Amino acid sequence: MKVLIAEDDPVSSYVLAARIRKMGHEVLVTENGRQAWDAYARHRPRLVITDWMMPEMNGIELTRRIRGADSTLYTYIILLTALSGRDHFLEGMEAGADDFVPKPLEANELRLRLGVAERILNLQHELNQLEGLLPICSYCKRIRDEGNHWHSLEGFVGGKTDASFSPTLCPDCQTT
Repeated sequence: MKVLIAEDDPVSSYVLAARIRKMGHEVLVTENGRQAWDAYARHRPRLVITDWMMPEMNGIELTRRIRGADSTLYTYIILLTALSGRDHFLEGMEAGADDFVPKPLEANELRLRLGVAERILNLQHELNQLEGLLPICSYCKRIRDEGNHWHSLEGFVGGKTDASFSPTLCPDCQTT
């Protein structure tokens, strides 16, 4: 899994990245929120671990931007902070964080929280696959939409994507 770390403290960033790599994940490391946003836009990591207090853009703003981005894949966000208290927790969760973790993050706790993130991301992937299944008539190959209306395959797919069709015959149909 690709993990983006947004942490302005070089020692914390190094330790966190080393632990995550040791767990077998690919890691992208950034020093501030603006770099993290740019890296997110370029690489679309599935997991972001961001410090709350950073220069140029804090973790709350980064979280809000990620949640506002148009993406078909869900990004799990862990907000890492030295701040404590109910108000900070609520603010972080309202911004869209999936998890709120106090610093310093222990190795075992990190492993467990990454496991939770992986389970949720895997469930999201399975859901996307199931949503991708289309109710199709086995005889005429027309597709039923959410409103229970039937459409030609070409019309349905063409209306939902940029795909276009060039009618042709497959080798089996050419011989019949």
